[in-house]
Amino acid sequence: MARFLADENFNNQIVRGVLRQSPDIDIVRVQDVDLSGADDPTVLAWAAQEGRMVLTR
Repeated sequence: MARFLADENFNNQIVRGVLRQSPDIDIVRVQDVDLSGADDPTVLAWAAQEGRMVLTR
């Protein structure tokens, strides 16, 4: 199953709504993995290392 990382600009209401409807979807937020304030290359590197697709706006 796909794994996702929601960046700081992604609407958290969308994340909560998706998880409410489909709690088995694997979504973490940058805030959950101590990447708040990290630059884009750092976020992308972490997502790639973890096998996650980045959700952004």
